[in-house]
Amino acid sequence: MLTRHTDTPPTPRSTDTPRRSLLRAAVVGTAATAGLGLAGAGAGAATHAPQPRPRPATPAEALEELAAGNRRWRTFKERHPDETQAVRRELVSSQHPFALILGCIDSRVPPELAFDQGLGDLMTVRSAGEVLDEAVLGSVAYGVLELGIPLVMVLGHQSCGAVTAAVQADQTGDPLPAHIQYLADQIRPAIDHGQQGDARIDATIDANVALVRGRLNAEPDLAAKVASGELAIVGARYELTTQLVHTLA
Repeated sequence: MLTRHTDTPPTPRSTDTPRRSLLRAAVVGTAATAGLGLAGAGAGAATHAPQPRPRPATPAEALEELAAGNRRWRTFKERHPDETQAVRRELVSSQHPFALILGCIDSRVPPELAFDQGLGDLMTVRSAGEVLDEAVLGSVAYGVLELGIPLVMVLGHQSCGAVTAAVQADQTGDPLPAHIQYLADQIRPAIDHGQQGDARIDATIDANVALVRGRLNAEPDLAAKVASGELAIVGARYELTTQLVHTLA
């Protein structure tokens, strides 16, 4: 079960700058353009404004909601929330995701399914082995600094292919093809040489989550949010055998 945080920091509020206003305008404008077809299709539906949905506003509330969704997922009691026509219309003009999941590209670990969340609930950033580069860092920073997301989860998973490739390349010394070598180089510092065989791969999966989480915590803008209590950056792991997500120390 996901660990619950007990602190309840204040909801982040910041004064818009011209740069932030421009970013928000660009996102809203793109969403509005993409949603024209949907708006036309729903013209005959009820015209009353959708009721505001309660959103987790603190790191603890966000983590609790993810835990509840994962319980539904692994017990086959999914609700498939926030997929209605009203929600789709609402999301044309704005978005308020309550958590950002930095996960692996593995097709067996889709965050919206694993946490039983719907449209507009999660911002997901995915790269093989949760590897960070400037694009990934910028995406995480956007979610936190521009959208006020209170929780970032670095989500590793059982039997990670990227970690396996990095460990095997480290053992053999053989180069990996093309840009896959970059992934291995980024994961290599997390390799647990105190383990052997499959145990080394498994331990490195956890160590890699900790490494990525540490790098995010070291980013000055994110660190300031963590220090103020507005943001939590947690590490977690998804077990393919049980579908359980559990936090890592």
